Amino acid sequence: MGIKSSVSLYSLQYQYLRGQMTLDDILKYVMVDLGADGIEILPDQMLHGTPAPSDETYAQWDALMEKYHPGLACDDIFLNTNLFKNRELTKRECVELIKKEIIMANRLGFKDIRLVSMVPAWILEPVLDTAAKYDVCLSIEIHGGLGFGVPKTEEYLAEMMRLDSPYIGIVPDTSCFCRRPPRVVDEYSMKVFGTNPDLVKYVNDVFASGRDTFHIKLANGGRDPEMEKYIKDPAKDMFYASNCDGYENCPLSVMDPYADKIRHFHFKCYEMTDEGVEYSMDYAEVIRYLHDHNYNGYVSTEYEGNRWVLPDHPIPELEQVAAHQKYVQKLIRDIEK
Repeated sequence: MGIKSSVSLYSLQYQYLRGQMTLDDILKYVMVDLGADGIEILPDQMLHGTPAPSDETYAQWDALMEKYHPGLACDDIFLNTNLFKNRELTKRECVELIKKEIIMANRLGFKDIRLVSMVPAWILEPVLDTAAKYDVCLSIEIHGGLGFGVPKTEEYLAEMMRLDSPYIGIVPDTSCFCRRPPRVVDEYSMKVFGTNPDLVKYVNDVFASGRDTFHIKLANGGRDPEMEKYIKDPAKDMFYASNCDGYENCPLSVMDPYADKIRHFHFKCYEMTDEGVEYSMDYAEVIRYLHDHNYNGYVSTEYEGNRWVLPDHPIPELEQVAAHQKYVQKLIRDIEK
């Protein structure tokens, strides 16, 4: 089987947080109602006691796996270095924590772990034997604003290439490949914060020219002089100006040197339109890229438009995830014919 569809359960976090859906309900929705091939999970969010769940939690997980038989796309973990009020974790404690996460991933049935962006590269070599023992690959998320060319990301990529192990890879996120800024962010910022519409127009014009404001700032010591002309009221404008750093407009070719290291792919969704496509990203080009590079892993719907819903409006997680899965599954079917 080639490219497979999955859903990050993070996409349905408000349904879970507010008690509107249990983990059982969510798995039924994803696997039965939407017909996805698999799931991606943040254990910190939906499994009690991680990274060392109780036997009862494992038994509940096993029962759900037996009931729905989901493909297990990716286990998303964090290196929580701030567990104590008075200090950060030592390097040794960080290594031991990641080893626990590897063991848990193996017990849950996952072959792939997503390390959150900016996890330090030095963590890889000390945990590599454990990853091999438990047959779990560690892959850093390469996210918009933390993408290719960012020093911390480049350190990881260099260490990955040096170690050259099948147990180290990458998880690109399509926020690196936005062709337009998310419209829901534009609207939220203007209606909730009163952001200057001319600032929003400037950012959209930059994207339309094939660039992005993040890389303009990266090349100019953290500043975009042209953008600064449109920041009239910091209280209204700075949130939007800073948030735009999370969206990049990179060519897919930035992945070329690491294409064989792609273990999983986050298919970000900010807004599915009435036309059935995602507003900010061209998923057809991403699917084509993956197909042409013989990728045979999962691509996960990761809905993040939920954080940009206007006050007093319902959060359309179920509808947006369903529309995105329908779109992605069709693209996969069309290209895998």
